[in-house]
Amino acid sequence: MALPLRIKSHWNKDGDHSLDEIAGALAYISWRLAQSKAINLHGEDFVYDDDRQRMAVIIEYLVFQLQIIDRLARQDLKLNDEDRQQLVFAVARKQADIIQDNSMDLFGPGDYMQPFVELVNLRASEYADYRYTEDGPSYPFLRHLGYEIQQIMGESQENRWVIDQVMDRDGPEIDRKITPAMRDLFE
Repeated sequence: MALPLRIKSHWNKDGDHSLDEIAGALAYISWRLAQSKAINLHGEDFVYDDDRQRMAVIIEYLVFQLQIIDRLARQDLKLNDEDRQQLVFAVARKQADIIQDNSMDLFGPGDYMQPFVELVNLRASEYADYRYTEDGPSYPFLRHLGYEIQQIMGESQENRWVIDQVMDRDGPEIDRKITPAMRDLFE
């Protein structure tokens, strides 16, 4: 059973915050959520072969959240295209920094940012066909996340139901946490 994850999404100091500051906070929150969901999968008896597989799952959760952030920026916060693009790029850039730092600690020197950027671009075109409403991601939106995580984890006896876990519980829970956090950061 997963422990509740506390998300801090209110600023300590009042005043206006730049899109870059908001992006930094969103990247950190999205990292914590992705990491929590990857740990939760293990707690639900799904099995990782190694740390690279676990990192790949975390990255899929990050990309999923980036899509939600983009949709919320346009639909909910009504940011103009330039500000929305600036926000999404800044979040992705900061997520890439976090991935680079953590991957270097786990796997040693290397370029871990470029594969992430390529994956973000690929997934953006794939997720573009899926709806996101005030109720959250559509069934196909969640199914795509579940499918991608299933592809990473394989269909061994232990992991064959991971798609259901991701679609029914983890994906919707991520949306329920990142949505209010983003709204709070813009207040």
